[in-house]
Amino acid sequence: MLASSPRGAENLKNQRCVPGEQPMTEPARLSVSPARPRIDESAPLAGLTRQQRLEYLRRRMAAVPARGEAADGREGAGGERVLPVPGPLAALLPRGGLTRGSVVALSGATSLLLGLLASVTSDGGHAAVIGFPRLGLLAAAEMGAELRRLAFVPNPGPDPVEVAAVLLDGMDLVVLGLGGVSVPPSRARAVVARARSKQSTLIVTGGEWGGAEVRLEARVRGYDGVGCGPEAGRGRLRSVRLAVRAQGRSFQSRTACLDVRSTRGRVEWVPEAVAFAPETVAR
Repeated sequence: MLASSPRGAENLKNQRCVPGEQPMTEPARLSVSPARPRIDESAPLAGLTRQQRLEYLRRRMAAVPARGEAADGREGAGGERVLPVPGPLAALLPRGGLTRGSVVALSGATSLLLGLLASVTSDGGHAAVIGFPRLGLLAAAEMGAELRRLAFVPNPGPDPVEVAAVLLDGMDLVVLGLGGVSVPPSRARAVVARARSKQSTLIVTGGEWGGAEVRLEARVRGYDGVGCGPEAGRGRLRSVRLAVRAQGRSFQSRTACLDVRSTRGRVEWVPEAVAFAPETVAR
């Protein structure tokens, strides 16, 4: 489960996409794959010195195949290069995807993170996930993720930000779990500059990171497939209803209501509605 950002959390909890909807509940944990790929099982980064970690990561990055042509060449509405997102989420973002070289702050239901990883890797891109030892890889695979294009660093050691900075060199997308810490502005700016120069997108979650270009928050509004009354808690979960809010420095806050549905072993993102806030987010 991803930690929730306190900024605007109450507003999103009370968001109604259609009159009569119930308030959103807290996100549920997703299934966890028994096999979790790592950068290297035999070399836990937590047991290495700083220099050893850097040298090890750089060697591993040199072995990563070149970025996928499809992911590298996709252009957004404004002409900037973007990474793909699940179809219904494109309407939330001004360029229809995650801008390369940008930093995105993510909070809320884990389904959103898994959907982003699936979209990038299924389009030919490579992604790294740092600091998530129990990420639900089975759920990611059901959403269409190419696990062979995912690198995992579940235990990055005392400085996960440094690990992320190195991985930005060769990945299209890097996801950094901050573990509740706050990154100083000066250091955040240095990593942002590196992401921009490498044209890699950084997603940060579970902590404080100032200056993110876009903030995404997902909240669970309900479930379908689980019985009610005497059958409460029984049955197969068929879909999760989400409300996803996007806000940024240069566009209006907007919310999309959608279903994440399981159909014949695959997961689909089905849109319900997109609502634009009347106010403009401060630049």
